[in-house]
Amino acid sequence: MAWELLYGGTFDPVHAGHLAVARAAQAALGADVAFLPAADPPHRQAPGASAAQRARMLELAIAGEPHFTVDRRELHRDGPSWTVDTLRGLRAERGPAAPLAWLVGADAFRGLPDWHHWRELFGLAHFVVAVRPGHGLDALPDDLAQACAGRWTDRATDLANEPAGRLLRLDMPLHPASATELRRRLRAGEPPGDWLAGPVADFVRAQGLYRGGTGPAGV
Repeated sequence: MAWELLYGGTFDPVHAGHLAVARAAQAALGADVAFLPAADPPHRQAPGASAAQRARMLELAIAGEPHFTVDRRELHRDGPSWTVDTLRGLRAERGPAAPLAWLVGADAFRGLPDWHHWRELFGLAHFVVAVRPGHGLDALPDDLAQACAGRWTDRATDLANEPAGRLLRLDMPLHPASATELRRRLRAGEPPGDWLAGPVADFVRAQGLYRGGTGPAGV
């Protein structure tokens, strides 16, 4: 059965590290990847670019990559961008038997108990946890460790053959790209190097993004 890998995040801005995670996941698991930019991320400060600008940067970054798409559903929903609401909507559309997996970094996964209705997430999707050197899954919070017991697998077929509830670790090489450092460079007028795709860098310059600590501009 065809299945979907969902990559949510702020993507402020999307950079080479994000794309490396998506490419590794697609290659390892054989599933197409849908990027879901958050409109109003409840767990962090307001983004430096508007939701529409961040979605547009994603579209520019993945142009020409047939296994990647951008899903703007969170931009069209009022209120905070709760993952549980996104997955409820996707589950209602795809049906109870369709395999869905949420791609997340190890640091974010470790904080899962802070997510809205986090325990419900295991009944809505699998989790693919991207782990970089030095950012492992040791010492998970007790409630999360208990919720994860018996769910881990190292076989992509387990995710493809079941609708939800499994966990897979995706080991990643260390990538230097950081959205925080990238925004600092852009504010300082420093070149982003190869951390930004060329069309994304052109868009950032044209829109005057991340300059002087100002908030998001319209698009």
